Amino acid sequence: MAWQPEENGLRQILQLLKESQSPDTATQRAVQQKLEELNKYPDFNNYLIFVLTKLTSEDEPTRSLAGLILKNNVRAHYHKCPQEVCQFIKQECLKSIGDPSPLIRATIGILITTISAKGELVNWPELLPTLCQYLDSEDYNVCEGAFGALQKICEDSAEALDSDALNRPLNVLIPKFLQFFKHSSPKIRSHAIACVNQFIITRTQALMIHIDSFIESLFFLAGDEDPEVRKNVCRALVMLVEVRMDRLMPQMNNIVEYMLLRTQDPDDSVALEACEYWLSIAEQPVCREVLAPHIEKLVPVLVRGMKYSEIDIILLKGDVEEDDMIPDKESDIKPRFHKSKSHTQKHQEGGDPEDDDVSDDGLDDDDALSDWNLRKCSAAGLDVLANVFRDDLLPIVLPILKETLFHQDWEIKESGILVLGAIAEGCMNGMIPHLPELVPYLISCLADKKALVRSITCWTLSRYAHWVVGQPHDQYLKPLMTELLKRVLDANKRVQEAACSAFATLEEEACTELVPYLGFILETLVYAFNKYQHKNLLILYDAIGTLADSVGHHLNKPEYISLLMPPLIQKWNVLKDEDKDLFPLLECLSSVATALQSGFLPYCEPVFRRCVSLVEQTLTQSYANMTSPEQFDPPDKDFMIVALDLLSGLAEGLEHHIEALVANSGILKLLFQCMQDPMPEVRQSSFALLGDLTKACFQHVKPFIGDYMPILANNLNPEFISVCNNATWAIGEISIQMGADMRPYVQMVMTQLVDIINRPNTPKTLLENTAITIGRLGLVCPQEVAPMLQQFIRQWCTSLRNIRDNEEKDSAFRGVCQMISVNPGGVVQDFIFFCDAVASWVHPKEDLKKMFCTILHGFKNQVGEENWRRFSDQFPLPLRERLAMQYSV
Repeated sequence: MAWQPEENGLRQILQLLKESQSPDTATQRAVQQKLEELNKYPDFNNYLIFVLTKLTSEDEPTRSLAGLILKNNVRAHYHKCPQEVCQFIKQECLKSIGDPSPLIRATIGILITTISAKGELVNWPELLPTLCQYLDSEDYNVCEGAFGALQKICEDSAEALDSDALNRPLNVLIPKFLQFFKHSSPKIRSHAIACVNQFIITRTQALMIHIDSFIESLFFLAGDEDPEVRKNVCRALVMLVEVRMDRLMPQMNNIVEYMLLRTQDPDDSVALEACEYWLSIAEQPVCREVLAPHIEKLVPVLVRGMKYSEIDIILLKGDVEEDDMIPDKESDIKPRFHKSKSHTQKHQEGGDPEDDDVSDDGLDDDDALSDWNLRKCSAAGLDVLANVFRDDLLPIVLPILKETLFHQDWEIKESGILVLGAIAEGCMNGMIPHLPELVPYLISCLADKKALVRSITCWTLSRYAHWVVGQPHDQYLKPLMTELLKRVLDANKRVQEAACSAFATLEEEACTELVPYLGFILETLVYAFNKYQHKNLLILYDAIGTLADSVGHHLNKPEYISLLMPPLIQKWNVLKDEDKDLFPLLECLSSVATALQSGFLPYCEPVFRRCVSLVEQTLTQSYANMTSPEQFDPPDKDFMIVALDLLSGLAEGLEHHIEALVANSGILKLLFQCMQDPMPEVRQSSFALLGDLTKACFQHVKPFIGDYMPILANNLNPEFISVCNNATWAIGEISIQMGADMRPYVQMVMTQLVDIINRPNTPKTLLENTAITIGRLGLVCPQEVAPMLQQFIRQWCTSLRNIRDNEEKDSAFRGVCQMISVNPGGVVQDFIFFCDAVASWVHPKEDLKKMFCTILHGFKNQVGEENWRRFSDQFPLPLRERLAMQYSV
């Protein structure tokens, strides 16, 4: 006899299911508790599957709810379920997959997927063959139910479907799915494409064999009347660009024409999928050649997509102009991610392109929607195409800008301003002649009566900040700053946010050029403290931190400190230790402490203490969680990471003034634990702090060097770039302080450092820090390091030729000169690289210049006049001239 429910039990469970649909939270809580209790009875799950599949007299929401509760039970306790209960659930699922109700079919599909995701595909051998057989059923419901389940399995268990453990079912499934592309039901056609689409990006072999018939079938469906089908066709073509461009090329013209059409599809979700195509193709080397014939049609289509739709404006409350008094909903505040501290070098040519990872899609103005939508995708598309076509895009874009920027209709004007921002990066050269006219116009738009126009104008102006800063201040920078700061205090929260972000970009571009206006800037930012709601307060911290990074020690004036510090410290005092708002505040204080230097002294003790205590609390909680996980939750380690970074900021800013605080705290013992944390970001910040404490108060670090060095050596692993980078830098700082006492540790680290400097594709920052540390080790222990000179000298010279003159570069070059005097033979083969590196110095100190002279002339005398001439003839002319002028060789 199959299992049968008892009347009484069934009644109770139905009652519970009804109650759980009640809007009252107290009732819901009581239901939750009862459900937990019922889970102790093994056949509770039998009742749930019975209600879902057999109890057709009940309403659909109640039946579906039974299925969803069962799904949660499977997810949480499946392995504890008795065998016969599992069997019963599986068999009932397969029997009822063709239920007449679409909702019940979908629920059963979710349940089947949840069971198979529990690693059960192997233990449910009849599942795939049965579903496959059902696809051929005459009954539409059975076919559709089976397809729905298969689509979910393809999404959740794609890898398992292509594994030997299951005998590679995809070899059967993919040809099977392809047959259904021509099915009469749009729902089934859509399922079939969606199933196959799961296997494109992974280049699954079973699909690659059938790639041509797959592409052919997609073309067959191109004009399908069903939006879901069109959406899946577009999605497939977008992924194929990345995976099998070779197969698409013969049809490329038609595909581009098709995608142009679909980007204007009346159904927004189809248009969005199609619009992704332009982003995808822009990454391909053939982009320019493929799109050139179509670009005149494409640009206007993208521009039309950039206009806010009516639904966007409703969702964005585009008609609400003043909302700065309304508190934020917590759900509107996105989680923020702390970027741990990394030690980098400044370069000769100014900025370092590697550091430009600003989120620059300008479309963060739609945070409330923060979903990706057609407007954002179109703008991103125009942005990447501007980077491909550069100024060739302008003959098409300029007439559009003329028409849109000055339009009466605010939505069109707004989209024109967005277009102007989107092309800023790619078309900058061609735009320069137009900026003297456009920038003042944009500055006037900052006062537009529509909040959405004001906010997009902030963003677009920030994209041209670099140009503005390079012009006479009175003409553009001053009016821009004045108007932007007014917008920082706008009555609309979205405008405040856009203005704060734009102002932070302006700060990064202008740096010390802002010094004359500091008082005015600080007054505005401090006033905003009292005005802002929760979400924008977090962005304001960023703007203040960036200001401190940009103007540095110029902030250290009593009148600025008395403006800025009280509101920051007031926030610091009210925030609890477990409040995540501490992250942006700690980041901000870290920048402020570094900039203020001794000016931060009056505030440093409570800040230092609290940081140490945050580190200690996190370590304690982490230990508790490791020893008894069922009792204690794991801590959020971001608290510790941000605290370590602020301590770094204090050490860097206060230098030796921090000595007494370190002496009276257990920070160095805590650091020993942090340096061994399994989480790379914790180790990264620990090594940054170790380096900064080494510079600030080495007397306290020194007793721990024997414990620290083996840990540092273990972390010279370029798999974790930033951890490795900071560990390398810390070793360099320690060696400068240790001097000859560094001897016992040289061999421990040199092999890895030489490996890192010789690895292909090592990021620039890591190469530079590695070279500096090798140089510093050679400075303090030349006898130990010099024998390895030949293994690294060429890479060493090329890594350091572009960084600016500074203390670190100075000590590294002294080290290399020492090593060359110990082992001159080690540099002979690569002497031209050494000459080039020496020539990269603008103003070496006198004694360092003498060292260079000695080595250059020594080499010249060694090889003789004739050989030297032949050798130096290989030099590029500027190098020859520079060496002759500076070092008379």
